[in-house]
Amino acid sequence: MSTAGAPVMRGRIDKRQAIVDAAFTVFAREGYAKAGMDVIAAEAGVAKATVYGHFGDKETLLRGAVVASADRALADNLAAVERLTGGGDDLRETLETVGLRLLQCHCDDRSWAVRRLISAEINQFPDLLDIHARTADRIAEALADRLSRLAVAGRLHTPDPLLAAEQFLALLAGSMDRRARLGTRRVPAAELRAVAGAAVETFLRAFGPRE
Repeated sequence: MSTAGAPVMRGRIDKRQAIVDAAFTVFAREGYAKAGMDVIAAEAGVAKATVYGHFGDKETLLRGAVVASADRALADNLAAVERLTGGGDDLRETLETVGLRLLQCHCDDRSWAVRRLISAEINQFPDLLDIHARTADRIAEALADRLSRLAVAGRLHTPDPLLAAEQFLALLAGSMDRRARLGTRRVPAAELRAVAGAAVETFLRAFGPRE
């Protein structure tokens, strides 16, 4: 089988990724209105015509950049949730480890940037919030699945696993906007661990196994 076209396809994919990454950087830094396609092209190291060839217009590029960032955040959060197994490990310790990792994902520079970008552009592009909401829903659903397994194993009491998942996520992230000043303050690791520990303590008081 001939692979003559493979390098060309690989190069096209790499250019598209470079454009998406550059677009997110420029949109987050300058806002949608001030972000120029020529600036994005320069940031990506490609010709301006290449940017248009991949995305057509700036609106499409904005949505592509937000979707790519949401996909990346989803993958990182799902990887954290997957650590929550129904095995014989210490449940509190595992929940604290998972909670800390979820907090680290929430407080990642890129995660703050995408939330600020969506907030800034929501009046003009309300569908961006749908992208963010779908990501949050999938994380909650994945966590609910893990909590349901723990409930079946008798390690938690969660009649409504999705509600329990939503409340655990809220306990983790509820104070982060204030603590991190919307991402302008880096929250120390010790503070993140303390927040995760307190969230798990409250969560287990509500959803721990019944006597």
